[in-house]
Amino acid sequence: MTDADAQASDSPERRRAAWMAAAQAGDRIAYERVLADSVPLIRMAARRQGVAVDQLDDVVQETLLTVHRVRHTYDPARSYDAWLAALAARRAIDALRSQGRRGRHELHDDHAYDAYPDAHDATAATEREQEARHLRKAIAALPPGQREAVEQLGLKERSLAEAAAHTGRQTGALKVNLHRAIKALRARFHGES
Repeated sequence: MTDADAQASDSPERRRAAWMAAAQAGDRIAYERVLADSVPLIRMAARRQGVAVDQLDDVVQETLLTVHRVRHTYDPARSYDAWLAALAARRAIDALRSQGRRGRHELHDDHAYDAYPDAHDATAATEREQEARHLRKAIAALPPGQREAVEQLGLKERSLAEAAAHTGRQTGALKVNLHRAIKALRARFHGES
């Protein structure tokens, strides 16, 4: 029985702390033991952060790599479990952020971009075309005064003075119609999406 085993016989947390202290002193076996014993704690910390079951192994691996890189920062006078839980929580949050950044349009096939490099660009272009058609249709459905204000001030990007001169309408009327048109378009798009 090693010193680390004798010191840690009273609780699992103290056992892990003793193993980590021994690992810092160069005990390879104690290091293997503490890493193996840490896996359930890492999984639990990751689940508490909301990591999906299919991502747990990735978080465990990243946390174990982090433990290896920063093992010298562990203070044997403090709780090993708390130190490990903090590291696991950070890696879990990293995984959640990464997942969030991928967004809903991500292809989850690692080889898809190699096989079909323009597929994502084509999809985005198609979506933009559909949105533009939808917007044109919504503008066409507006009352004539509102439609004219949108076309002159929004689509053709004319100033109020230019639009008034071109249409023969007063700037105040154009402003009111533009405001009403924008309100109607917002209601239409927010109601349909």
